Amino acid sequence: MTDAELVAKKLAAIETYVRELRELGRPERLREDVREQRFVEHTLQLAAQAALDVASHIVSDDRLGEPRSNRELFDLLARSEWIDPDLAAVLRDMVGFRNVLVHGYDVVDLGVVEDVVANHLGDLLTFAASIRARITK
Repeated sequence: MTDAELVAKKLAAIETYVRELRELGRPERLREDVREQRFVEHTLQLAAQAALDVASHIVSDDRLGEPRSNRELFDLLARSEWIDPDLAAVLRDMVGFRNVLVHGYDVVDLGVVEDVVANHLGDLLTFAASIRARITK
């Protein structure tokens, strides 16, 4: 059984990170201010990691399958109707983005960072709302 309290804490963290990015972040300054760049990148990394933690916890506790990768966690949630399949696809991409930030697999494309902040923070909030709705059933 999924630990609703643990999941709720992680969901609150996601919401906090999104709020901080919206209120404190200045993505238009990423290219000229290294502190801004690091704040935005690190906060996105934390938000993506919290979403991964939630997905991993639910998949494990509810025995939804054995993911071969972190990306597949969101597919397993979608198959079990925890989240919408389209949202799962977006979150899979976010995991790839997080991997670049964390592991330095590639040079961080600031255009991608700007796009995530401008167009995909709401996806994290949709994820949080979807999980919360299912947990509170």
